[in-house]
Parts: sequence; structure tokens; C-alpha cells
Amino acid sequence: MNKIAIIGLGYVGLPLGLRFAESGVSVLGLDLDVDKVNAINEGRSYIRHIDVETLASARNSGLLEASVDFSRVSEVDAVIICVPTPLSKCREPDISYVLKSGEAIAPYLSEGALVVLESTTYPGTTDTDLRTVLEAGSGMKAGEGFYLAYSPEREDPGRKDHSVKTIPKVMGGYTQACLDSCVELYSQALDSVHPVSSCRVAEATKLTENIFRAVNIALVNELKVVFHEMDIDVWDVIDAAATKPFGYMPFYPGPGLGGHCIPIDPFYLTWKAREYEQHTRFIELAGEINTVMPDYVVARVGEALNEESKSLKGSKILVLGMAYKPNVDDDRESPSYVLTKKLESKGAVVHYNDPYVPVIRPTREHPEFTGRKSVEIEDAYDCILVATHHNEYREFDFSGYQAVMVDTRNCIANKPIKYYRA
Repeated sequence: MNKIAIIGLGYVGLPLGLRFAESGVSVLGLDLDVDKVNAINEGRSYIRHIDVETLASARNSGLLEASVDFSRVSEVDAVIICVPTPLSKCREPDISYVLKSGEAIAPYLSEGALVVLESTTYPGTTDTDLRTVLEAGSGMKAGEGFYLAYSPEREDPGRKDHSVKTIPKVMGGYTQACLDSCVELYSQALDSVHPVSSCRVAEATKLTENIFRAVNIALVNELKVVFHEMDIDVWDVIDAAATKPFGYMPFYPGPGLGGHCIPIDPFYLTWKAREYEQHTRFIELAGEINTVMPDYVVARVGEALNEESKSLKGSKILVLGMAYKPNVDDDRESPSYVLTKKLESKGAVVHYNDPYVPVIRPTREHPEFTGRKSVEIEDAYDCILVATHHNEYREFDFSGYQAVMVDTRNCIANKPIKYYRA
């Protein structure tokens, strides 16, 4: 395939587009965000871990361009959809971005074109919801006039040991011909592909991967609370257990779940399972445990301040880290926002520091924080709350600080005297 379009130029779509361009495939990036489109066309990176040189090289080669004009889908051999799939306020799947993308491209699909959905979703989305929209708008049948497939993204922003190129690509097609077309597409740019029997198997694969993480994180979060009451350090326990060469892999507790996958994806399956009169009690319990972790952290902050004869109300608190994971600028679904909101609701005055998030951008969940700016780290607070384990915090010398520190990541090397884990 000589030319493809990628819809959605965020943390999934942009790295994927760059990988295809590096492989000699012409890439048209499509997005409604004019700022992103202009940045790509000017060779500027808006994602911190994607360097300007890589982006500029793709632009200068003539193999990468961006546009807001979805009618240009008529120029391409394949379309890859990489748009958000959030939860609604009632915690139900919101696939509106997927369906709107399908509606936008359907009238311009060429005969024989391939459409691949990468957004995480519940089994059946591709071969029912998306297929219906595409067939209605194009006047063609999936598997005959155009090809349709699902291949879940496996992007992990900031990871150095694996890349888009090296991570095996799972994919399922609506028909065998659809699958063959999908294998042909990704084989041009990736080292390894793993075809499965259907779109639904591929969709379920992605959910299983993220449910596995959510459940295991919930387990260690629960153990953290239990072991704290027993005066046992959960991180010491995990490190010791990790020496076993079989039957165990370490997961680590935190202040809550973050990112676009782990806090959201399991609930796509719980919602779909109800259609089949199945109840995913294990997944829902894990969700409950992970969801209340910010409350546990706030309680620990209160306990730490109480040791200094201070209350949460009126205390000045510095949150270290707004990104949901270390050393990236990805703040989607970050528990830091929940912590900030809960602390402020109890009367605390909260500031934040994050070298990767100098200014808080608009978010769907917490628009009230838009525009807040990162402040300097200084010993002028009643409490410093470590929410994200950036390298900058690991290396920072807090040893002379008088402020209480509550560390949710067990990452501080040079600890202050008044140091607590949470």
C-alpha cells in the first residue's frame, strides 16, 4: 500500500504515522485539531517523547503531512482510526469518536480500501457499529467493496525497550480477505504481526491485556493498605517476591490509576458483558479498589499533617507530578487531578510541580484545572505529595526539607526527616 491515512494524531496516531513514514509509506494525518495539524506540517513536535528531528525528517522526506480535510481519504489505500474511546459520566462506553470518524470517511472510501480501527473498545464494535456506519455512508459492503479490520494499539508512551516497530501487532479481520489486507498493511512497517480469527478476538485481546494489569494493580493496592496496618513495607515485600524466577511478576501500588487504558478499558467489557447476562465481579471489584486509592492517599496526608499538629484545611500542599506515568507529558486520566480535587475539597491550598506539564491543558474530566502552571519545588509547604515518579524527583535532594513528605511511589532517594509512604 502506497498511501495511508491516520485519523487522530495523539499519543497513538502520531508515533504510528512516523513509523509508516520511516518505512517509505506516504502518510496523511487527519485531525480536527488545527494546532496539531499545523505543528506536523511545520515539523514541530507537541508530544515530549517524540523528538523534533524524527518529525522533521518525516516531513522533509515528503512522506508525512497533516490535514483537517477528511475528503482526502479518497487519495489513500488504507485508513487507520486512532481516536479516544472514553467513558461517559455514567461510566458507559463512549464510541462516538469512532462512529463520527466512520461517518466522516465513508463517502470518500475508494473501492478496495482498508479501514482499521485501533481504538480500544468492546467486542463487536468493529463488525457491527463501525461496519454499519461505513456501509451506510459508502454504499459498499464490508469484505466486498472495502475491507475492515481491528488491530489494537499497544503504545506505551516513553518506553525505551520496545517501540511501535518491535511490539507484535495483533489483528483480526471481518473476513479472511480483510485480514489478509490488514496483514499486508502492517507488515510494511512492523517487525511482527499476529493474525487472529476475528475482529472480536482482537478486541477482546486488548481488553484482556489491560484487565490483567488493572486486577493485579488492585491486588497490590489492597495489600498496601493491609500491610501498612501491620507495619509491613509493601515495597520490600514486592521486591522480595520478585526474586522468585517463576510464578510471580511484580506490580506496584500507586495513588490511583492513570492513562487512557487501565482506568477505562475494563469497564468496556463489564458493560458489554451485561448484554449477555454475565457479571464481571472480579473486574468490578478491582475497579472499586483502584478507584478509592486517592481517598486512601488523602487520608495518609491527613495523618502525616496531624503528626505536626496541622489539619488538611488551610495547609499548603505541593503535588509532585501531574502526568500519569514517569518522564512523559501524558496526563490523561491522571490520579493527580483526583488527588488535587479531593484535597481542595477539604480546604487545602494545592499547587503542583511537573517539568513535563508546565501548564495544564484542557481535559474532559477536569476542565476546572485548565491553565494552572507548574511552580518551583521549595520548602515552603506543609506537605509535599509525590504522585508521579519522574526521574527529576528521584534525584532531587529533599534531605534538608522541613515539610512533611508523603510518597505514593516509593521513589525518593534523598528523603526529608518527616517522610511517609502512602
